[in-house]
Amino acid sequence: MDTQYLVKAPRKTFGAAHRWKVLGVGVAANAGFSAAAAGIPTTAVWMRTGYHLGNAQLGIALGATGLGIALSELPWGVATDRFGDRPVLIAGLLATALALLSMALFMVPSAASVPALPLLVIALAWVGLLGGSVNGSSGRAIMSWFKEGERGIAMSIRQTAVPLGGGIGASLLPWLASAHGFAAVYSALALLCAVPAALAIVWLHEPPHAAAAAGATLAPQRTPLRDIGIWRVALGIGVLCMPQLAVLTFATVFLHDFGHLGIAGISATMAALQAGAIVMRLWSGRHTDRRGNRRGYLRGSTLVAAASFCALSAAVALGHAVSIALVVGLIVFAGVCVSAWHGVAYAELATLAGPARAGTALGMANALVYAGMFLVPFLLPHLLAASSWSFVWLVAGCVALLTYPLFPRPHQH
Repeated sequence: MDTQYLVKAPRKTFGAAHRWKVLGVGVAANAGFSAAAAGIPTTAVWMRTGYHLGNAQLGIALGATGLGIALSELPWGVATDRFGDRPVLIAGLLATALALLSMALFMVPSAASVPALPLLVIALAWVGLLGGSVNGSSGRAIMSWFKEGERGIAMSIRQTAVPLGGGIGASLLPWLASAHGFAAVYSALALLCAVPAALAIVWLHEPPHAAAAAGATLAPQRTPLRDIGIWRVALGIGVLCMPQLAVLTFATVFLHDFGHLGIAGISATMAALQAGAIVMRLWSGRHTDRRGNRRGYLRGSTLVAAASFCALSAAVALGHAVSIALVVGLIVFAGVCVSAWHGVAYAELATLAGPARAGTALGMANALVYAGMFLVPFLLPHLLAASSWSFVWLVAGCVALLTYPLFPRPHQH
């Protein structure tokens, strides 16, 4: 079979309006894979029963996909800069779909047999290793098509695909797992990865100025791995995600244990947080595009996030002297503040790296983000056991503040 058509785009020239289709591919790709990465954990109850797992074993299985993503982000980013965003995104999505389809065929528990835990862990880690191709390649494609003054909103729109995909997974997969089993779960996720791959084959092509840009970058360029400025921004993104992850992973526990909220209250709070984060990401991207102030906005975001967590910490420290409604409002506010900057930061990082190096730079940042996804759930319970919820949120604010000097100073006019 001749697969060359998957790699090289036709010689047809596409106009500037085509960039919105490329953005659509990026959103679909990120949403499709996020449905798997964030959606599979929502089937934990049925996975524990179906695969005969204890809680510790379940944790290992659910963490496998994130581990695969963390390990593969940087290699996929380097490959994107070397071979181009089109072949990496298409190959990665198709391979992820194939891995999920293989799980639907061979890794489903039944009355006759139950796959062993090591096999399940390897399969889920493999899904993460392959799916890690999505982030850097889609980001590089979007940055190539959108000009300065549009990149903030474009990358912010792409970043909304992560909670969108997670929402799709959370609403669809538990029902599939309970009603139809894990063959349906893995098959649906394979389809969600295959559809954006098909869209990428049709729509993901090089922009009209790609040839000229390639000619301008023939001179050897230093790899982002040796660029301290890029490392600082990537590290800032990774560290600033940690307070956000603390909210996303433990806010439900906090609301239940400290606030004594029921399922309805917890669900409403988290839904408000996610909706607010999506709106603020879009606003932030548009705002910084209009003002040309991405760097100043990022530094300001760290201060606002730190202040919001300090306010939450103070309210929690006062205990029952403060109404639970205020505490709920503060955790939503802190969660939104520490989530709003994503698209702006990724746009600044990719711009700083340049089109020829954007894939590697985005891979660096995403590798650090997913490393944080392991550290935060591991460290936070120990911190809570040794202190209190007030101290946990205070530490989250201090971590946010630490990222202030990592983001570059605003340009001097």
